Amino acid sequence: MMNGQNRSDVKIGAAVKIVLKADQRTGKLTEGIVARLLTKSSCHPHGIKVMLEDGQVGRVQEIIR
Repeated sequence: MMNGQNRSDVKIGAAVKIVLKADQRTGKLTEGIVARLLTKSSCHPHGIKVMLEDGQVGRVQEIIR
């Protein structure tokens, strides 16, 4: 299982679990398919920021497949 901190691990079309900005305090994860990578740097300690196909934006906590 990859944690989503490295941009090279996160691919468009991958199934991921992200934490939305509103859910950062609770840590609630939202599952979806990556539509766009929003983080430009190669890695980020809190997870790569992505946009899901349904338009939600958050940081990748877990890559499912």
